[in-house]
Amino acid sequence: ALIKHALEIYHSSKEDIDKVKAIGQITEGMMHSDWEKYNLLVKKMVEKQLATNLAPDLEKRYLHSLATSINNMGIIYNEKGEIPKALECFHRSLKIQEKIGDLDGTATTINNIGTIYNSQGDIEKTLEYLLKSLTIREEIGDKKGIAQSHNNLGSIYYKLTDNPKALSYFKKALRINEQIGNKEGIAYSLTNIGNAYDTENLRLGLSYHKRSLKLREEIGDRKGQATDLFSIGNDLFKLGNKKEALVYAKRSYKLGNELGYPDYIQKTALLLSQIYQESGKYKEGWEMYRVHINLRDSIVNVRNKNIALREGEKYEYEKEKAIQKAEYNKQLEVVAEREQKQRVINYAITGGLVLSILFGVFVVSRLRITRKQKMVIEEQKELVDEKNQEITDSITYAKRIQEAILPPSVEVNKHLKDGFVYYRPKDIVAGDFYWLETVGDVVLYAAADCTGHGVPGAMVSVVCNNALNRAVREYKLTEPDLILIKVRELVIETFEKSDQEVKDGMDIALCSINFKTNKLKFSGANNPLYIVRDNAVIETKGDKQSIGRFAGISPYSSHEIELEPKDVIYTFTDGYPDQFGGPKGKKMKYKPFKELLLSLSQKPVEEQHQLIDEAFDTWKGNLEQIDDVCIIGVRV
Repeated sequence: ALIKHALEIYHSSKEDIDKVKAIGQITEGMMHSDWEKYNLLVKKMVEKQLATNLAPDLEKRYLHSLATSINNMGIIYNEKGEIPKALECFHRSLKIQEKIGDLDGTATTINNIGTIYNSQGDIEKTLEYLLKSLTIREEIGDKKGIAQSHNNLGSIYYKLTDNPKALSYFKKALRINEQIGNKEGIAYSLTNIGNAYDTENLRLGLSYHKRSLKLREEIGDRKGQATDLFSIGNDLFKLGNKKEALVYAKRSYKLGNELGYPDYIQKTALLLSQIYQESGKYKEGWEMYRVHINLRDSIVNVRNKNIALREGEKYEYEKEKAIQKAEYNKQLEVVAEREQKQRVINYAITGGLVLSILFGVFVVSRLRITRKQKMVIEEQKELVDEKNQEITDSITYAKRIQEAILPPSVEVNKHLKDGFVYYRPKDIVAGDFYWLETVGDVVLYAAADCTGHGVPGAMVSVVCNNALNRAVREYKLTEPDLILIKVRELVIETFEKSDQEVKDGMDIALCSINFKTNKLKFSGANNPLYIVRDNAVIETKGDKQSIGRFAGISPYSSHEIELEPKDVIYTFTDGYPDQFGGPKGKKMKYKPFKELLLSLSQKPVEEQHQLIDEAFDTWKGNLEQIDDVCIIGVRV
């Protein structure tokens, strides 16, 4: 109906401007039905706008329309995989938008360029453009755009496996979308948060994907439904629920075929293949695997990366050249004005002229010195930036090593079935860590806090984690107090090999649970144990001595507790109660922390994890996180 009405206007109108408007309406309708016709119509609209002799008061409005049309062409080329043409359109659109001061359009186009660099694997350029877009959107108060930028930035850090930073951006986007009632944006943010949690807490990730799916079904977003159906099926499969996983995977596969998206079909076919194989249905599994292989081989496309880089460099060069030209013209105007004034000056004031010349010589001299200093500073800055990047790369790699010593989420979910681990390092690497080991029917687990945080803390955590493993695996110890005594010996032995005096160590809450007998044994070095029972918190204090070389060393106490059904056990480090925040910017301390755990204890464990995270962000506000945080919760 839209196309038909627009065609009537186009053929009946004698004014070029009306024809331009009609073509714009036609393109909007055609975009949803025929990409090729849409592409041709957009080109026709652009040509008509360029040929139209617009009145001065209409020029800005139609330049805006022209930039939008060219930007739409770029989106089409990007969808078709023609990256060089897409970048060319985006840069043409950007020049027009900057000329007329269209900040909203500029932010959108810059964001589009950033997403292309991301698809080509150039993370540095991607972050550069996405941050530029976010800055502009914040300046003009475009909340929907700000949320989109946060989601895009979160996706980049998720790609870099920096989950804390990714979650921070995703949650900012979620809060903004909820404020403005943008259901599509809310669903997108929920999916992103679910993806980030999938790597560390499958149950929590699953809950976010289900929330997103429900919302996408409400708004009729079929593409988003396919994404969430796959994620839910994948999470359920990893949690061992093959029957329910198969239902969701089949729905995702069916919807992917209906939509005609090879990516969805390919990855869902692989998931179905794995589920069928695990279920003993080898024929169906082999058929799905063949679908996966055939589609996988046809999707790969990396040929346009170098072209994208050249287009970006060309645009930056042309923009810089335009700035330099404008600056040069401005300088010419200043010189002309100065010469005009000079003509009316009394040539007799020789002394003033001499002073001016001397002052000019002084200024030139200072300028030369300043330029030399600037060159030295810039060289030093480049060196510092290079070293900083090397350090960051090394720390990021160290993070992978540290993550390798942590228990996999599959193992945690298997042995602490109704439990959760909330782990939030302050920096890329952490001094806090969690540990888990099983001996027969006994599950040993701990929340540990090594001296310091960041790189020093992480190095100590590797030593202490190794000592815990040796105490159980090599020395066959299962009693928490004896394990801590042996760990202290091993840590001291390790540090005594150094010529330097090392007094670093570890605070820890170590539990031993037999779920068949419902008996818990606990020993702690400075850190306590909380058990929530009958709407009250029972606290068992640890010994006031850290693991390491300290004065007044004595054996660790052992506490044995008979557990009751519905008891909730919490072990933790001091990062959460020591965090500064709230209305007065002070530490939370242990009493409010204990009240928080009590208020959440009756909720499902995956919801507890989410609420603990949200409460931490709310309390911290805009203040910096001061320490690593680790909390383990287990329901009997």
